[in-house]
Amino acid sequence: MNNNANLLRTRLLLPLAAALVLAACSSQPDAPEPSEQAQDDSYDRETAGGRYSLRQDKAPGEMPDMSHVKDAKPRFEPYSRQGNKNYNVWGQDYEVWRDVENYRDEGMASWYGAKFHGYHTSNGEVYDMYTMTAAHKNLPLPSFVKVTNTDNGKQVIVRVNDRGPFHGGRIIDLSYAAAWKLGMLGKGTAPVKVELIKTVPTKAEARQADKAAGRHIQLLATRSGDKARALAARLSKEYGFPARVEQRSEWYRLQMGPIPATQTDNILARLVAEGFEQAYLLN
Repeated sequence: MNNNANLLRTRLLLPLAAALVLAACSSQPDAPEPSEQAQDDSYDRETAGGRYSLRQDKAPGEMPDMSHVKDAKPRFEPYSRQGNKNYNVWGQDYEVWRDVENYRDEGMASWYGAKFHGYHTSNGEVYDMYTMTAAHKNLPLPSFVKVTNTDNGKQVIVRVNDRGPFHGGRIIDLSYAAAWKLGMLGKGTAPVKVELIKTVPTKAEARQADKAAGRHIQLLATRSGDKARALAARLSKEYGFPARVEQRSEWYRLQMGPIPATQTDNILARLVAEGFEQAYLLN
């Protein structure tokens, strides 16, 4: 009888002991995690067919101190070849802004970390969560913005080189380093103010950017600004390349471009055949 009673008592106590062990484990604090968005939102990151080694995003294991990391340094950079076309994510169309002069917005920021570390961003660079970068749905890539945590007043400057976040109500997605410096790792999100830092190229940088992007064709020079602007609108629509009018004193010069180098000869021949016999390549 005593043996049976001991066996019954043991069977009753084992589940209780297991429950106490689980409760003790669950009471241990976890390392801060990125918010749910974790850039599974990004059109290049949705499921990725197993391209990522981690299923869920997370903070780096050792939670390194980022106080030594300097803000991104704003400087003129030509737009990247990748990541600057309008796009669609989960049935929602997104427009990439062009030639933005001013931008200021307030909303929620999130951050993304280890899952995407070492993988390509939307503009073809490699994401490094220990540098001062960010993702934005609309700004051209790359761009530079100042981000202020409106809860604590901390500020950072980051370089935008990625797309996202596509989680409702969030306006910017920050690297681990930027989130660390803004003091938002624990919660995963924070209210922020985002302000564009406009960079202006030198003349040499502008010429180099134009050359890298393609070549320009000058079609004509006229004293009629109305004529030049009307032609620019028509030709831009007809040829699919930007057309602009430059005024120098009383003359208005009609130019088209940038045009990829592989297409300039063909476009120039078409323009000459259309009647722009004086058209020529500018660069």
